[in-house]
Amino acid sequence: MTPTRRQPDSVASPFPRTSFLGLDFDTPTAAQVVAFLETRRASDPFGYIVTPNVDHMVQIEAHPELRPLYQGAMLCLNDSRILARLAKLYGISLSVVPGSDLIVALFGSVLQDGDRLCLVGGSDTLAGQLRSRYPGITLIHHAPPMGLRRDPVARQAAVAAAAAAQARFTLLAVGAPQQEILAAEMAAAGTVTGTAFCIGAAVDFIVGAQVRAPRIVQRAGMEWFWRLAGNPRRLGRRYLVEGPKIFRIALRWRAAQRRQPRP
Repeated sequence: MTPTRRQPDSVASPFPRTSFLGLDFDTPTAAQVVAFLETRRASDPFGYIVTPNVDHMVQIEAHPELRPLYQGAMLCLNDSRILARLAKLYGISLSVVPGSDLIVALFGSVLQDGDRLCLVGGSDTLAGQLRSRYPGITLIHHAPPMGLRRDPVARQAAVAAAAAAQARFTLLAVGAPQQEILAAEMAAAGTVTGTAFCIGAAVDFIVGAQVRAPRIVQRAGMEWFWRLAGNPRRLGRRYLVEGPKIFRIALRWRAAQRRQPRP
């Protein structure tokens, strides 16, 4: 499938893109993404990274106004082995670059002493733990209130905080789709520089607040079950009720593809 291209006025991805379920995904390896991040500086024009998984795709289908937020990202990376296997059924190759792995690599090899890092979201305790673990990095923490999706004033304050931080990297840890909305507003504001990540709770893995599933479980595409077993009350609906909708979404997408006239 021919990769699609970004609008000319946005920060360009250096990687080829391919479309699946109406969303354009970048298709690099994790190592290529890390190498790209190593080139990014605090003064670079702003770009943000999204890592959609099954839950995100279901949200996009239910709320189409979210799709441009993902399309406008500098990098749109597939976070889900389930999505990759589903795409493969339709002859589409999607690489898997989990957002959690990306944040681990960011702290492990990309960030350097003297870098500035802005964390939007997360608790004061989390911010303190990061400062203790990485004393050579200047961490600026902004904690927006709950209900960010419906609070434009709070979002404006978060954009202003990120702009003032002048950080090399900004971590948006306020959950989907709030973080993607916030990233798009940062891009539109024109006052934020550097690179932002829409990461959810991925920073929790850095400080040990959450534990990743064993590699064998991840490679089997069963990390969702690992997480469900650890927190069934919070994740039960997402994984058992909402998640399976992805198969109906894929069938509708495939039917629409077949109806399109061939060039």
